[in-house]
Amino acid sequence: CRGKGVSVTGNYETNRRTFLQTCAAGLGAIKVVGATAAAQAETSGEGSGAILRVEPDHTRPLVPVLSWDTEGGERCRTNLLRKDSGIGLRVRVDGKWRDGTTLPTDTGASGEGVRYRLHTPGGAALTWEVEPKHNCLTMTLSAEGAGSLAAGSVELVFPFDPMVTPTTILPSQWNHDGSVQPPMVISAPDFGQMLADVQPLTATARLEGSRDHHIVDLVLTLPQLDANHKCSITFSPVILPEPHRLEDRSFWRSARRGWFNAFQPTARWGDQNRPFSAPPGILANNVLSDPCSFSLIFYADHMLWTPTVAPSISVANLVRRSVDFWLDERTRTSGEVVGYWDYTNFLDANAGPVICGWDYVEATGDLTWLEKRIKRLEFVADYHARRDQDGDGLVEATQSGNANTLFEPDRSCNWFDAVNHGGKDAYSNALIYRSWRCLADLESKLHREDQRSRYTQLANRLKDAYRDTLYHPETGWIADWRSEDGKLHDYASPITNGMAVEYGLVSPDEGKRIIAKLWVKMQALGFRRFELGIPPNLEPIHRSDYLQPDGLGCPRNEDGADTFQQYENGGISAGHSLHFLAASYLVGEAQRADSVLQQMLQREQGTGFQNGVQNQSPKGIDWTTWDGKPCGYEGYLADVYYFLLAALLRESSFRERYYKPFRTV
Repeated sequence: CRGKGVSVTGNYETNRRTFLQTCAAGLGAIKVVGATAAAQAETSGEGSGAILRVEPDHTRPLVPVLSWDTEGGERCRTNLLRKDSGIGLRVRVDGKWRDGTTLPTDTGASGEGVRYRLHTPGGAALTWEVEPKHNCLTMTLSAEGAGSLAAGSVELVFPFDPMVTPTTILPSQWNHDGSVQPPMVISAPDFGQMLADVQPLTATARLEGSRDHHIVDLVLTLPQLDANHKCSITFSPVILPEPHRLEDRSFWRSARRGWFNAFQPTARWGDQNRPFSAPPGILANNVLSDPCSFSLIFYADHMLWTPTVAPSISVANLVRRSVDFWLDERTRTSGEVVGYWDYTNFLDANAGPVICGWDYVEATGDLTWLEKRIKRLEFVADYHARRDQDGDGLVEATQSGNANTLFEPDRSCNWFDAVNHGGKDAYSNALIYRSWRCLADLESKLHREDQRSRYTQLANRLKDAYRDTLYHPETGWIADWRSEDGKLHDYASPITNGMAVEYGLVSPDEGKRIIAKLWVKMQALGFRRFELGIPPNLEPIHRSDYLQPDGLGCPRNEDGADTFQQYENGGISAGHSLHFLAASYLVGEAQRADSVLQQMLQREQGTGFQNGVQNQSPKGIDWTTWDGKPCGYEGYLADVYYFLLAALLRESSFRERYYKPFRTV
């Protein structure tokens, strides 16, 4: 089964003996109970096989074990479902839901699988078959006997365990009520993806969650079931081919396992009337975490290269849905876009939807959407223009950035919200520069020459002021920010400097010198754990420049050394490594960048960059110290996988397309 941008694996050879041999060789202590299905695939001559593992209960209508590894590894040893639960049915009887395991049930064999026959109080017999086929798993549901089971009266529930991995869905369509239309890709980060095809098409699904209780439930609502109406659900592995024009496939083969990890649509969780919650189907930190406008870039840039990931499954449409959400539901009347929850004053929040709008149009060519949204994109972009308070071309933050001014519950002006970024902020202004360049390119697509010229001029003025304002002559690189009182705050940031070089905010010659200096700085500090990524800053953040009084990672001592490498005080969140790697490729340091990327990809294949949805500090490995200890709280942060773009941007043809807006004149 093939579609634009995807190949769904086929031509498997599957039998019980093959799978039992696989289990004996690779799965060690796993006990194979009942019907266990292995779907193994040879993909494009790469010699990699996908494994799908299913273990039904033979006494109750329940499937306690479901797992897979689409890259042919051993992750299928770990169950994706919550402990003491399983895939099961529930039936609505007299207006109340009954768990299928409470109904009288006959159990028998069905090919390689199992057949459950549940007897409902209304006299209907509900049959549920769980059967491995030669290349997939098929579940079939039917009913017979007295009457029928009306549409919506039977649900099939998949109780995923987000503490194993934050399983989510990429459906063909999100409906206005938050439900989805199959087919859908069920995405289990680091385990792989399964295409769930449901027939008939009248079936719907929804994704429900609880952040506090670590619950993600995929609920499939079945259509009418009777003697003439059946429902089938088929699972097939999804394998992404390399993006078009990729020359070096070796990096992609390693990057592919984590590529989907950037796409984490939310389950509906929390009180929808409170900002601390999430509507369904918005790209977010993870399936049970927060949508953040300034993080949307990390997902949309991924989508640019893989807009369609399976037949009828468009990640581009998911990006569009998320951009529309921020533009329509989280933009203030002033034009300011909310960062997350009800927090504002993030300069990069407004840059996010504009850049992602460019990603969407560049990937799809959807000028109809652009014509409808261009005024709204201009509205949020113009908020930045008005924030140039002194007319020098740079955009000033609401926060002053002066020492000892960032206190709970406030946050800084950018993604690094626990560090006292403010005033004339280097990170935010780099993204604003990119957003204005992207908007100018979008205007040119609509032949709006006056508007194209305006945003080009805004970008040019920002660029003209950037280096002279933020360059620190004592260190020889760009400082993190210049505060309102005129002081430079410089913590030796490879990330901020990488952005300045990558986006052309410094000259090529100076960019080369800056990147070289930072490589030398890392070497002098003895930093060697490049598999973790690149630290965001190489010097401790002073207490006076950290979120006070006791934010995560906040030092007690003014020099910041006591908590250095903890969370945003020098800790590593791997996604931002992309900027330094991309800059290194641009200035001729490809060998060093390749070495770091290879080490990071090896970690992704093994330990990985996530330990499930933790939602508790400091248990998450979404941030680590320089020796690899956890110092984050999410556990899983979709932003982390931004670094995988380096597997493409190391090649000039991909850079040519990605940086195209910077050539808009």
